[in-house]
Amino acid sequence: MYTDFDRCVRAVQSKDARFDGWFFTAVLTTRIYCRPSCPVVPPKVANMSFYPTAAAAQQNGFRACKRCRPDASPGSPLWNTRADLVARAMRLIADGVVDRDGVPGLATRLGYSIRQVERQLLAELGTGPLALARAQRAQTARLLIETSALPMTDVAFAAGFASVRTFNDTVREVFGLTPTELRRRSANGRSGATPGLISLRLPFRLPLCPDNLFGHLAATGVPGVEEWRDGAFRRTLRLPHGHGVVSLRPEPDHIGCQLRLTDLRDLSQAITRCRWMLDLDADPVAVDEVLRGDPVLAPYVDKSPGRRVPRAVDGAEMAVRAVLGQQVSTAAARTHAGRLVTAYGEPIEDPGGGLTHLFPDVDALASLDPASLAVPGSRRTTLTTLVAALAAGEVDLSVGGDWHQARAQLAALPGFGPWTIETITMRALGDPDAFLPGDLGVRIAARELGLPSTPAALTRHASAWQPWRSYAVQYLWATGDHPINRLPSAAVA
Repeated sequence: MYTDFDRCVRAVQSKDARFDGWFFTAVLTTRIYCRPSCPVVPPKVANMSFYPTAAAAQQNGFRACKRCRPDASPGSPLWNTRADLVARAMRLIADGVVDRDGVPGLATRLGYSIRQVERQLLAELGTGPLALARAQRAQTARLLIETSALPMTDVAFAAGFASVRTFNDTVREVFGLTPTELRRRSANGRSGATPGLISLRLPFRLPLCPDNLFGHLAATGVPGVEEWRDGAFRRTLRLPHGHGVVSLRPEPDHIGCQLRLTDLRDLSQAITRCRWMLDLDADPVAVDEVLRGDPVLAPYVDKSPGRRVPRAVDGAEMAVRAVLGQQVSTAAARTHAGRLVTAYGEPIEDPGGGLTHLFPDVDALASLDPASLAVPGSRRTTLTTLVAALAAGEVDLSVGGDWHQARAQLAALPGFGPWTIETITMRALGDPDAFLPGDLGVRIAARELGLPSTPAALTRHASAWQPWRSYAVQYLWATGDHPINRLPSAAVA
């Protein structure tokens, strides 16, 4: 997008918010970079330059606009719709891999050399992994400065900076203000803050249909790990330095997010995982334009545009839940998962609700007694084999995992058919083109809409929905009367 100069100019001159996050506008005269929808008068065309990331703009000497706050725009849809090296690297950097393991750790996760990773990122983005991680640290610092009363020293180290001096220099360079000045500007908005909670807004591209997104998460929620309470979806998060509890509330132009973390160093990763779970970086206009081309789907797209794919915050968790959900109802799958959580999950305290545990990790599940599971013997074997493969690193279901390789790895395990594999690639790995032609809800919808009802014939018909078949599944599911399609009431689930 950013290489199409004329298209970018038109987006900036029309202040088109749909392109926020796709690229950033750098103004050569003021040395400021903005989002395309910045409310100020657009600069002269001769003074415009465009960058694919905020990090690239910062590395070239531009600081963030104080009016439009480009660092707070939705992320680029490219990194969640592509499976190549650059996209996988961007997803891993957003998840904090560079801050935790450095560039060598990133390269190892990707299966490439450090030189290859840096060369690919520089060629496409004009900047390397360290600059991208630095930009993320700056954004995390700004959030902590503006939403908490923490001393600046604590903010610096929580955001991932090695020293207070580096923190001060970076904030001043990126935002054109000192940390103290940033806090002073936001003091009014923080006056009603609750101690221990970080409150912020998660932006997204309009339109967004919250019904199936929050309906699905609430209806399939694992007791003790997830709940719907007072109009918000709440769940526990297992994070690199501790754990957290998040509350996510749908609003007309943003998602209200409240986080309670045991270690503030996990703030950036917690936000990234929440955005991933809610598919907030999607481009709904591009998705719906393709799906609207099918006259069968068009009325449903027009009725509720902007459906998102409800994802998972942890790939291993999603895989385990998918196995427990094989050939059973939603309620039964919740029951099986709830028992697993009670037996093997880590207990936590939740002052704001009824959450009790973290979903058990692979290490905890390694001690699983198959006989304790009230499921058929073949499914016990499937689950224990999956856990062993995850523990051995034979299956990679992280956000930076290769979708095609993961499909092959899962298919090699006993008990993994197309439904389970595609469910995992859709909800854990975020493949926008995963498809479930054998799913009962999809088959019922296809039959009622007059679409081919056999998996092979429906797959052929669905080729016209590519590369957005995961979203087509959401529209097909929405034709049925099931709790996953309805925004829950405000009462406690």
